[in-house]
Amino acid sequence: MSDIKKVVLAYSGGLDTSVIAKWISETYQCEVVTFTADLGQGEEVEPARAKAEALGIKEIYIEDLREEFVRDFVYPMFRANTIYEGEYLLGTSIARPLIAKRLVEIANETGADAIAHGATGKGNDQVRFELGAYALKPGVKVVAPWREWDLSSRESLMEYCEEHKIPVDFSSSKKKSPYSMDANLLHISYESGILEDPWKEAEEDMWRWSVSPEAAPDEPTYVELTYEKGDIVAVNGEAMTPATVLTYLNKVGGENGIGRIDIVENRYVGMKARGCYETPGGTIMLRAHRAIESITLDREVAHLKDSLMPKYAELIYNGYWWSPERKMMQKMIDDSQEFVSGTVRLKLYKGNVIVVGRKSDESLFDEKIATMEEDAGAYDQKDAEGFIKLNALRLKIAASKGRSSL
Repeated sequence: MSDIKKVVLAYSGGLDTSVIAKWISETYQCEVVTFTADLGQGEEVEPARAKAEALGIKEIYIEDLREEFVRDFVYPMFRANTIYEGEYLLGTSIARPLIAKRLVEIANETGADAIAHGATGKGNDQVRFELGAYALKPGVKVVAPWREWDLSSRESLMEYCEEHKIPVDFSSSKKKSPYSMDANLLHISYESGILEDPWKEAEEDMWRWSVSPEAAPDEPTYVELTYEKGDIVAVNGEAMTPATVLTYLNKVGGENGIGRIDIVENRYVGMKARGCYETPGGTIMLRAHRAIESITLDREVAHLKDSLMPKYAELIYNGYWWSPERKMMQKMIDDSQEFVSGTVRLKLYKGNVIVVGRKSDESLFDEKIATMEEDAGAYDQKDAEGFIKLNALRLKIAASKGRSSL
């Protein structure tokens, strides 16, 4: 790819991406544009500007994408009650299509012909970034240094910094977290270190966003979430923007020990990997959304959504957010949310999210029919006999042919 003239790099300002910026400039003899996104990772992103300038970068993009992230990516995903392999709320996965989108948009704005990222050749993120980029800009070139260079350790990166006079905030004597972490407004993830042994329990001081359930308050916290068309628009009666909603739920959820999971997942690249995740706000959102759907969605619509969700989750996990099949499924999911409005009341207590109430002007729950008391003729119980016999017909026929056995 010697014809590359300008590259847009997803840049955090840390050791890896600082080395990558210099390495790309020297290896490809091209101009580097840096892009740093604030997705709610909890750290200041503006210092990345000075670091990029120190590397000689002329075009520097630093953007607050928190509202767009939650509004256009997290909320649509939660309308589907999305969860991967029964546990993972896709906190890292759902951030990658937004980053890929902005990399491509900045490439178009600056006339760049390539994008670059710092994902390793063993992970899912390389797939997510690149599938997104190719879907949005088919002719774009991709520079993936971890698949190209021979710098394979932190020590070799530090040596590269010394050799090329790259100013970084790290030193070999500075304590570094033993975990590989990724954070955004939806979650924080932990990998590597002792977590590479799936038998070992994660250390308590690893967790950043939540207290342990044992250390959570002895009194429950009640929260009311108001929905409009499947999205939370207010908390405890106060209107909030999507990012503000998630920020609040992360705080109150973390204070009550909610949202920790420890899983071994199947990566798209073929290996199993153990990871720990904190998703306090997302855990609350998932439980609450299912609660409001329980009184507003038709039975068959709800069941159809549930049957499609694993495929939808797999598409996001594997990096196909911008695929035609995900877009098609999203239209159906969004259409199902037309009447998903109302309020859910939750009790948060020592790691648990307990639904204690739900109400909606669009509710399909009819007390006159559901009551165990006298229903004044709203439901004729004699009708159940014919219903049962008709549904038993195929079972009786199979049994008469000897196809059923104890």
